[in-house]
Amino acid sequence: MPYRDNDPISEGPLDSAPFGYSPESSQREALFAELAGAGVELGAYDRRIVDWIAGWDYPTVATIASLIRRAGRVPQ
Repeated sequence: MPYRDNDPISEGPLDSAPFGYSPESSQREALFAELAGAGVELGAYDRRIVDWIAGWDYPTVATIASLIRRAGRVPQ
């Protein structure tokens, strides 16, 4: 992922909460990067909600980003 060198977002199912901390600005960047990577078109309200979610705790945001990443994968 281009938003950080050390990509902590899981590409597989999670059995426990991700551990760590990321500032809100990095979480926002991660969420927008995952949505863009999944080809999700965003409206103004969508962006507002992503901004809001970016302020949530790291385990929740990392899990949401992981879900978006996995949902956006092309089946092989």
